[in-house]
Amino acid sequence: MSSKRDSSRERGAEADGSVQSSTPNLSVSPIPATDTDRMKRAAAKQLIEKYYYQLTDGCGNTGCENQHCASSNKFFQRNISKNEAAVQALKLFKDKAKLCESTPSKIPKEERPTTALSLKGMPLSQPSTSHEYKAKQAQPYLTEGKLLSIIASCKKAGTWTELIRTIGQIFNNPSALNQSFLKRQETEKESAASDPAKNGQDQADCAGRGLSGNKLNKDEILVDLEAVRRSFEALFSIPEQPFQRALINAMSSLANEIQVEVQFNPATQRDPHFLNLFLIILEIPCLHSPEFLESAFPSFCKAMGYLPTASQAQLARIWSKYDIVKLRGFLESLQQLITVRVISDTMNVRQVVNDNDGVIGATQAMKILYYACVIGGRMDSEEVIAHEKAMNTEAASALRELFRGPGAGVREPKEYQQPKQDPLAKELGVEVANCRKPLIPFEDFVNEVLNEHMDVEKDFTIYKVEGTRQFNFMTHCFILTAATKNYAMYIDNRFRMINERRTSLLQSIVHGAPTMPYLRLRIRRDHVIDDALVGLEMAAMDNPQDLKKQLYVEFDGEQGIDEGGVSKEFMQLVVEEIFNPDFGMFTHDEESRQVWFSPLSFENDAQFTLIGIILGLAIYNNIILNISFPMVVYRKLMGKKGTLEDMLDSHPVLGRSLKNILEYDGNVEEDLLVSFVIGYQDVFGSNLTHVLKDNGDQIPVTNDNRQEYVDLYVDYILNKSIEKQFRAFRGGFQMVTDESPLKMLFRPEEVELLVCGSKKFDFHALEDATDYDGGFFQSSITVRNFWSVVHELSEEQKRQLLQFTTGSDRVPVGGLAKIKLVIARNGPDSNRLPTAHTCFNVLLLPDYVSRDKLKERLLKAITHAKGFGML
Repeated sequence: MSSKRDSSRERGAEADGSVQSSTPNLSVSPIPATDTDRMKRAAAKQLIEKYYYQLTDGCGNTGCENQHCASSNKFFQRNISKNEAAVQALKLFKDKAKLCESTPSKIPKEERPTTALSLKGMPLSQPSTSHEYKAKQAQPYLTEGKLLSIIASCKKAGTWTELIRTIGQIFNNPSALNQSFLKRQETEKESAASDPAKNGQDQADCAGRGLSGNKLNKDEILVDLEAVRRSFEALFSIPEQPFQRALINAMSSLANEIQVEVQFNPATQRDPHFLNLFLIILEIPCLHSPEFLESAFPSFCKAMGYLPTASQAQLARIWSKYDIVKLRGFLESLQQLITVRVISDTMNVRQVVNDNDGVIGATQAMKILYYACVIGGRMDSEEVIAHEKAMNTEAASALRELFRGPGAGVREPKEYQQPKQDPLAKELGVEVANCRKPLIPFEDFVNEVLNEHMDVEKDFTIYKVEGTRQFNFMTHCFILTAATKNYAMYIDNRFRMINERRTSLLQSIVHGAPTMPYLRLRIRRDHVIDDALVGLEMAAMDNPQDLKKQLYVEFDGEQGIDEGGVSKEFMQLVVEEIFNPDFGMFTHDEESRQVWFSPLSFENDAQFTLIGIILGLAIYNNIILNISFPMVVYRKLMGKKGTLEDMLDSHPVLGRSLKNILEYDGNVEEDLLVSFVIGYQDVFGSNLTHVLKDNGDQIPVTNDNRQEYVDLYVDYILNKSIEKQFRAFRGGFQMVTDESPLKMLFRPEEVELLVCGSKKFDFHALEDATDYDGGFFQSSITVRNFWSVVHELSEEQKRQLLQFTTGSDRVPVGGLAKIKLVIARNGPDSNRLPTAHTCFNVLLLPDYVSRDKLKERLLKAITHAKGFGML
């Protein structure tokens, strides 16, 4: 790779007379391109070169105090030879000696008549002076005018040699590309192009100023992006694009060099506008071409992944101002790269996608793009975010006190553990939950192929290791499907359950306390709510950590052993009863068919805490519930406030009315006759009123204050009127999920999917994923008859079948294929009804003699099934 790079630079210098750098060969042996230590060795080589030129040429600072620099008065090796300088450079590198900040870079090959320097002592030419270095340190660069001139010249000459050499020269050199296409007046460009003596000074000036020489802020773009786009448009309009191979080769070399600079040298600290490189490269039209995806693009993405967090945040802020079409094109290129690499990896059984450098680099680059779309999208107002932050801080403080409180008797308080926070999000000061609508929909960042082939267990293990710098997809969860994230959280929950069992065993050994490895509940079917409330409330008061044990339910008088199925039925019974309108805890909206908290409920906080715990336990134990909450409930569980946009979903009629007030073109005060008072009815049908602000009944709503009226109205309905009930509800939920990666991995709409399951009933997917046992096969006549009957069932009957076989009528995250149903032969033909092990999703089916008999027996079983017993 290095030989190609050097030759391309020499050809570029011959083409336009620009100077290029070349360095004595200080390496001991070639560096294999596939060696994982290649970049470290390359970085070491660069440092040795800097020490070498510091000894021979100095840093150019006449006041330098470094005794190992030729520019210093303290330098005592004035007559050092080239060979001695090379040996001394190695020694300084080993001793980590001081290196001047303005240490000279490589000296141009055309201006330094020297043979190769080796470690074996070959003779070298005489050293050049610092004055000679200063006169020759100017970098070549490219402008729109220069490129168009070269294209015109090549067309006239009938050969593209000069263009190819220029492309290789500029796009092979980070410094040259970084100085190209900068924002300068056209007159400055032409002056610099026509006066070579002034070229170096112009470039030095340009590195530290904008158009007018004023100090730049950290997010200001020096690159003239419009000029870059016009230049690439002109370049790629050339027939057959004869330069493309040279561009890709140069870019491959450039990406590796950038990666070394970013990973081992503080490139972004030395040059705050080092990101110019990435901005220019992302404008190249052939990003999605197979050649570019195969070679240069993966290395370039990996280099972006090595950028410091502050630089990644800067790049995200810059991209957030880009056109959506441009960002979407970049995302499609990244998705294409990941898909190609994942599919290629399936041919290598020894490698998983978690170890593929191309996939890792593209995912890290996509993370920057993801946050760019978040901060560039429609965000909640700063006032709302500040209020939510204060509210969440108070809630977190109360929760920490609860977990630090003394346990019952021998139990020791446990320190509250805060979930991990993404460093890039922290640097940007942004939370994804605050983004209402990103520039590109969140769903577009998911890569289905990656999710199908990744090793979730291995990836989650890496994520759980404290202080690890190894890449994992859990910290890049935007690329994962809800099903993959659900499985990762399932693993995390199982680890916690096992840890609680060990803790319980240890407490019994040390303190003699009875062993309690499970959260055990004994329930009477005719007193479900009372028994659940007593059991869970006692567990929460005794030690909240007990809620994180595996749930184990026993129905009084029944023989069923809970391996998951009994817990499912218990939770469904709780939900059915507690959401019953007669219970008075929730109201039902006829249009949306969703439930909402009753602001006038007579139930105490414990009842709402119970339903919060049930919701948390359902997620923790991987159980789907039949709950019809609006999306705003899940947003509020994640620490958000309800807004007008949420009301359009939770209270559609009222939401549309308020929106109409904001959009009304006439005179609001005279035509609508509304004041800052709202009316509503209690559970008995009595009319009540609430004043939204002081003296609100005397203040009319006008065109000027209607926004305030709507904001107060929405805040009261969605937040203040149910504040007490929702605080208890959320507190119960957080007792179970406080240490879970739930908030880090899932957005509110995905939390709803975890709780309620998918709405897609694809029984063909269930058929494809079903296994057979006990003598049944996919081709068995009874099996074929069974699926023939199932596909004819109504949706309600299909729900009953799911309830019968799995203990829940809900579709899990990822679809019915995730259920892994097993149909087992339960003896020869008989009059017995089908039975099921709901804990293991096993359907026991006699080998019925006919389809009609199978249908009659199956329908009777699923419509009259209730309770558990021993078979």
